[in-house]
Amino acid sequence: MRVLSETGENLGVMSREAALKLAEEKNLDLIEISASAKPPVARIMNFDKFRYEQTKKLKKQRVEEKPQEMKQVQIGIGTAANDLKIKVKKVEEFLSEKHPVVIVLVLRGREKANKDWARLKLGEFLKMIPLEYKILFEPRFGGRGLAVQIAKR
Repeated sequence: MRVLSETGENLGVMSREAALKLAEEKNLDLIEISASAKPPVARIMNFDKFRYEQTKKLKKQRVEEKPQEMKQVQIGIGTAANDLKIKVKKVEEFLSEKHPVVIVLVLRGREKANKDWARLKLGEFLKMIPLEYKILFEPRFGGRGLAVQIAKR
């Protein structure tokens, strides 16, 4: 196995027993860093320090990893063109922040009977969005109307 010192200096390739003996002489531990490498890589260092560094690295990753919120935009059949433009800007803002967006076309009463027309209206709204996006879930009827889920490509 390839052995690294506590400072990160390469000590060369040696047997496991020789590496363990070297670690015991320095009153440190032999920690396998990369088992899949050829030859495997081990480091001579204090195990508590290694565990502390690992938890610190995981915490930093968790902080940088921002959870994605599902955002929703509702439009209606009779919504005016200018209001639709405002909704498109809101969708753009959500997509640029890398949030998935659910667009709901709210249908009331008799509007629920004409599903083809509702799909056409939703398609027109989707064409108004200038950013590239992918459709996560195809338009579905349920609840208050027709809903489609999109995310930034």
